[in-house]
Amino acid sequence: MQALPVIVGFGGYNAAGRSSSHQAFRRMVLESLPQEEQQKTIVGLACLMALVTWDGESYRDADNNAMGPEQVVDTFGQRVLEGTLIRRLEDTLFDPTKIYGHKRVQVQAKEGEDVVFKLGRRDMPSSIPDHWDVRKLEGGSFEVHISGAGEFLVPTYSEQEAKAAGQLPSGFDPAAKYNSRFHPKGLQLALLGASDAINSVGIPWDQIAASVRPDEVGVYGTSLMGQLTQEGFGGLLQARLKGERTTSKQYALGLNSMPADFVNAYVLGSVGHTEAITGACASFLYVLQAAVRDIRNGRRRVAVVGSADAGLTPEIIEGFSNMGALGTDDNLCKLDGTDTPDWRRASRPFGENCGFTIAEGTQYIVLMDDALAMELGADIHGAVPDVFINADGVKKSISAPGAGNYVSFSKAIATAMTIVGEETVRHHSFIHAHGSSTPANRVTESEIFDRVAEAFDIHDWPVAAVKAYVGHSLSGASGDQLVSALGSFKYNILPGIKTITQVASDVRQNHVLFPMKDMDVSENPMDVAFINSKGFGGNNATAILLSPNKTEEMLSSRYGSAMKDYQQRREQTRKAAEDYANSSDHGQVDVIYRFGESMIDERGIQISCDRLHVPGYEHDVVFDKANPWEDMSR
Repeated sequence: MQALPVIVGFGGYNAAGRSSSHQAFRRMVLESLPQEEQQKTIVGLACLMALVTWDGESYRDADNNAMGPEQVVDTFGQRVLEGTLIRRLEDTLFDPTKIYGHKRVQVQAKEGEDVVFKLGRRDMPSSIPDHWDVRKLEGGSFEVHISGAGEFLVPTYSEQEAKAAGQLPSGFDPAAKYNSRFHPKGLQLALLGASDAINSVGIPWDQIAASVRPDEVGVYGTSLMGQLTQEGFGGLLQARLKGERTTSKQYALGLNSMPADFVNAYVLGSVGHTEAITGACASFLYVLQAAVRDIRNGRRRVAVVGSADAGLTPEIIEGFSNMGALGTDDNLCKLDGTDTPDWRRASRPFGENCGFTIAEGTQYIVLMDDALAMELGADIHGAVPDVFINADGVKKSISAPGAGNYVSFSKAIATAMTIVGEETVRHHSFIHAHGSSTPANRVTESEIFDRVAEAFDIHDWPVAAVKAYVGHSLSGASGDQLVSALGSFKYNILPGIKTITQVASDVRQNHVLFPMKDMDVSENPMDVAFINSKGFGGNNATAILLSPNKTEEMLSSRYGSAMKDYQQRREQTRKAAEDYANSSDHGQVDVIYRFGESMIDERGIQISCDRLHVPGYEHDVVFDKANPWEDMSR
């Protein structure tokens, strides 16, 4: 028997809010929820956005006035709605109409004259240009003469072509939630996302870690762009051109493996397995596949899997804009025939669109093998039996779609039918599309879905596209899709593509549906979601996600009467997870940050020929001495 990787916790943050306890999902389908759930969502977001605080008895506004939940909704509801999901990039990050840069200019002196200017000692370059004639003046300053022409870089400002973004909720500052000194924003997000996921489990991490060997824990993390804010590679690469000095931290903290390293060191304190993989915009599914592989083959029993990217910087946005990949303000206006871009509807998957909307965010999940989840009484939110990854082959362009997604998607459907049955896939499954909102994607991805549906005799197959709400968070995009699918399992709602008024005429719809309103599936609950992701360079991935009901049905077949004891243990876990959800909804962001705690005394490590003991860990690392190539050994 192979272990089944089950999801026992999930967390993170994006433009819709916090992922744990489905807050972000509820924001996306707000109008389809009962009044009580709507109020809970808005009040929780108001706390996250620092519009109100909770004093243990009531909510307080900035003037310390006590408020009830209804008052919070009445007073701040509109600000919560306007300050979440895709919107115009806010000036709290940077002013998109005033991007600092330099213009290279040639200064030409009048005929027979020099260009003359004066510099102080501190402003003199350490290497004097050959065409400068420098004359020392009294008082320590210098007069510079340039004959003919001189070249200078003049500070200037420009306006960003694409101003829509999937920005974190207004007022939510990750750096303010813990001692984040010198941390690039991407690493701040990684710590917050992983902490949210760990806390959502409802079982203390120390108890989980004590239940397994140290090397049976794994962290699988990624970031696509690395850390390109000022504290990471952004500052490292800009410093010399800006006349500044690099710091000792910018290089190390800029690496794209840092989210995994930070979670290992400062969230878990783990000496277990660590793995950082990038697959362009499919990166979350790349690390998820590695974790699923290791749990299925028994190498790992617990895996923390996730990604974090802070891609809202002028340089990244300009780069994607110059590729023609982003939906610019001008093109949005052309689509709508207006003079003002509709930033709220900038991302339009499978509709008439002009490019994707960049976003920031983090998503993490906690996986266990099914036996450990049963033993600990973990609450199971779903299962990931497999993830498929395939490349595109020969391409005319590195950014163009190719054949690989046909392979990954088809294999996922075939495998799911083998696991849960053909009828379940045909009538109780849905697709969470990459849905990037580019003209090329809407055609090629819809054709894959339609042709595969025809081959497997699937009809009216619903498709969701979460980027319509939160934008494209780069490495975490498929993480956004996965946690949204968990919300659909919980609430029996598939989020509609509400940013489009009609499906584009070149989108294939023979066997698939693209609902433009939230779809109530309570009469026909979903048991399987297919998480599809595509990335530059031919990085295609498709994951199978099983619902908690289908997962429990499978576990009942495996464990029989033992399920009753498990369900009793699970009640305590659910109560602890609910307590965490309530405190989080009150704005209490509990970041696990173990910097400065006592480190492992390496002198206390005990080694024998069979095992290794690390101080502070319940179990030893046991060496596997089985020879898998015994038949080939002498």
